[in-house]
Amino acid sequence: MNDLVTERELQFAIRLGVAVLCGMLIGLERESRKKPAGVSTHCFVIAGAALFTFLSAAIDPASPARIAAQVISGVGFLGAGMILKSDAGTVTNLTTAAAVWFAAAIGMAIGFGWYVIAVASSLFAVVVPRIPHLSTWGKDNDP
Repeated sequence: MNDLVTERELQFAIRLGVAVLCGMLIGLERESRKKPAGVSTHCFVIAGAALFTFLSAAIDPASPARIAAQVISGVGFLGAGMILKSDAGTVTNLTTAAAVWFAAAIGMAIGFGWYVIAVASSLFAVVVPRIPHLSTWGKDNDP
């Protein structure tokens, strides 16, 4: 490698690129359903979680989970802020909050360099919201 970019920095640049691609994939799915957290949110959550995890492993290789574990709680608070309850008692945005929390887990996988897990999980996050609700599974809904 040259003096301008170290191998570690190159590794992180690749991980950041994978994080952005995964964030775009999930974010586009959420935007296509007109949900509040879209491409930008998912890119930031995944890339941020990847950065915290990468730095955690670099700073303390013997105990990388210590810093990275805080990502889970922090993103949990972010997701909780997305959940809305109307005066009628209807709760909305649960799937979006879960997707943001799941995105952080994907970012952590990327931060540790587990690309196959991250990409497979991203595809899972895109497919699952498209599965029909189980209550209508197999029923003929035609009038």
